[in-house]
Amino acid sequence: MMRRELLIGAAAAATPVFAVPRTSMGIATTSLMTARRMHDTYDFLEYCSALGAGGIQASLASLDAAYLKKLRARSGELGMYIEVMIDLPKEDASAFERGVQAAKDAGAVCLRTGCLGGRRYEDFSNLADWQAFVARSKAAIDRALPIVTRLQIPLAVENHKDWTAQELAGLIKERSSEYLGVCLDTGNNIALLDDPMEAIETLAPYTLATHFKDMALEPYADGFRMSEVPLGEGIVDLKRAMTAIQRSHPKTRFTLEMITRNPLDVPCLTDKYWATFPDRNGRCLADTLRLVRDAAARLQHLPRVDAESRQGLVQLEEDNIKQCLHYARTQMGL
Repeated sequence: MMRRELLIGAAAAATPVFAVPRTSMGIATTSLMTARRMHDTYDFLEYCSALGAGGIQASLASLDAAYLKKLRARSGELGMYIEVMIDLPKEDASAFERGVQAAKDAGAVCLRTGCLGGRRYEDFSNLADWQAFVARSKAAIDRALPIVTRLQIPLAVENHKDWTAQELAGLIKERSSEYLGVCLDTGNNIALLDDPMEAIETLAPYTLATHFKDMALEPYADGFRMSEVPLGEGIVDLKRAMTAIQRSHPKTRFTLEMITRNPLDVPCLTDKYWATFPDRNGRCLADTLRLVRDAAARLQHLPRVDAESRQGLVQLEEDNIKQCLHYARTQMGL
């Protein structure tokens, strides 16, 4: 056993499971993508337990049977859920099937996947390329669906700054399966000029997993900037979002994605941005820019991390997560 594992095991044994106030809200590994990157699923589970979280959403560090058994046993001891992040299958879906079986063996309640690793308005500069991506993505989902159906573990596709809310809802509705739904990110679709609450309420009926977050906005020359902020400090109506999801899927778990980073540019006033949005119109743009204006009046400057040391950034990431978990427990009843 590695020294790191010995230390973690000793800490877990010495610390009562409920040494800190608990919330049912879990944490996605993407909340630690800036400074403290945790690649081991078991270590991440222990870390999130120490923060008082109710579960995790993470990739599996190993498909080894003993590792999966240990992970499942420990999550059970802690009373924490596991959701597994997984890539959609290639043309040969055998690796995907092994990953799904491993997730099931680890006790995962849901799989989170995404079609696009980047952002629609950055990755595509013409409509033909976007349409080819749409065709590939639908084919990959169609390869995945029989596998998750047979193994009886739901697959949730994230709105990852690729699909508008209506596009993703249509994709899921067309396939009409209890084993296919949405991992609803409550902030991403602002970047596609969707009203945040309209996007949430459009996707809520299909939501099997979440990236729960709050967002702040500010204008810049080519459009606007957006940034994750601690829950309750931004423009997302979190309680309304929670209610919409629970009304449709009471068992859906709320998983925090609090990314501590510099703001993202959304260049919605440039020609390239509009190349893949033939159906977007001036009203979408006007409504979003009005939202940006009003949001900027509430928060003078978006948070930036350039001046932070690595250690300072590690601490800031953790502080932001703790603040979010506290808000979820005390203000949202989670």
